[in-house]
Amino acid sequence: MKKSLKIAGISIGSLVLLAFGIQGFLLRGTPGQSLSPQNYQDKVEYSSVPTLLIPGWGGSTITYNKMIKYYQQKNIAQKVLTIWVAPNGRIWTEGNFHGQKNALIQVLFTWNYNGTYHPQIKQLTTVLNYLQKHYHMQKINVVAHSYGGTEFIHAYMGSKYLQDHIRLNKVVFLGVPVEESLSDQLKYRYHLVNKSTDKNFHQLFLEMKNWQLNYPVEIYNLMGSEEGSKTTDGSVPHIQSEMLKSLVKIHPSIKYHQKVYPKTTHFQLHHRTKILNNIANILWERN
Repeated sequence: MKKSLKIAGISIGSLVLLAFGIQGFLLRGTPGQSLSPQNYQDKVEYSSVPTLLIPGWGGSTITYNKMIKYYQQKNIAQKVLTIWVAPNGRIWTEGNFHGQKNALIQVLFTWNYNGTYHPQIKQLTTVLNYLQKHYHMQKINVVAHSYGGTEFIHAYMGSKYLQDHIRLNKVVFLGVPVEESLSDQLKYRYHLVNKSTDKNFHQLFLEMKNWQLNYPVEIYNLMGSEEGSKTTDGSVPHIQSEMLKSLVKIHPSIKYHQKVYPKTTHFQLHHRTKILNNIANILWERN
């Protein structure tokens, strides 16, 4: 009996260690590679506005690993900072931001497997406050995948402090749901605002209406369509993303852009080279 308990204990302990090992690997962060001015590309605008990379539910280093490596290899952008946030709000970082050109900041949640995205809204609010106060960020770009975008828009619109202290420049959403009660067979119409039973969406609608926006913002809503479907990327129905139009319509200073990539899954939105190039053009193409 004692021997059996000992074996069971060793097995459980091994599984726990394995789980911690896997999680550690997933949260390692993508290595940074500094940009050298001598390698600047003629078609790329090198800006001091940093870009936050926010993963979605269950997202990890893997989410933006290819994107970061690709941009660094092409001398388009440079990863300068990783910021981890725990469920209790504790933050730790690796790297530094001091106005480097086309800086990428990788946000990683140490646990983002909750049944709702609300815990990550609170954690992301903590991250944004930290970045603003510690690095004095006044303007940012954002690239967010799936629930990462949902969390970002709730965190930003729910904080008057962030609205007053950090300006949004360009926001790129990749398969981001903002409304989750409407049928995935519906085509977008503004009047669907009145049909929505999603309390989170209605909260966003009111917050967006009260946002004292007095500067230009560009929002890019990029969606995929899995093969054989015109209404979903396999995880997020288009209508859930397209309702973003109803939110931004309130502010004429927001330039809204929307694009659907055919034969593109939810995962491929942050992985296909074509889309990575399009995102790079959105953020840094020289006019």
